[in-house]
Amino acid sequence: MRVFVAIEISEEEILKKIQTFQKNVGIDAKPTKIDQIHFTLEFLGEIDQIKYEQVKDVMEKISFSSFNISLKGVGVFPNLKNPRVIWIGVDKNGAEKLISIANEVGIKLTVLGFEKEKKFKPHLTVFRVKKKINDISSIMKEYETVEFGVQTISKIKVKRSVLSPKGPEYSDLLEVNAK
Repeated sequence: MRVFVAIEISEEEILKKIQTFQKNVGIDAKPTKIDQIHFTLEFLGEIDQIKYEQVKDVMEKISFSSFNISLKGVGVFPNLKNPRVIWIGVDKNGAEKLISIANEVGIKLTVLGFEKEKKFKPHLTVFRVKKKINDISSIMKEYETVEFGVQTISKIKVKRSVLSPKGPEYSDLLEVNAK
């Protein structure tokens, strides 16, 4: 099964603002389904049931306190001239806390043979760009300071991803709650 570790966005007001942004921005790209908006802390790839049980054991030992993040601003990977991903950013304090959790998850999972992913940059993917599009600098400039709202982070999830022609379908395998 294809598995990743994530923190989801559940605050209705934020999801509505993201959806409005996706509708109004006018970019020729595939929007992320609103019920799939999340931070990927660690992508584990294809694992079997035995490996999943090991991941579950490690994840159940992760300890963190709930905290708030403020979602604001938009950006792109890798650059404005050739965007592949359009994302929403996080305030500095929230980003530091997300990075800390991602690092802890990554380090604990290396014991099971997973390689720690490259430096985690907290972002919510809101569009994937499949084909070359025009320079979107002016559009991004317009939204660079937009505020999407505050989300309380109190859960980490281990999720399964099944790829289909309609896009990925996600399901929850495990939920780790803040202590």
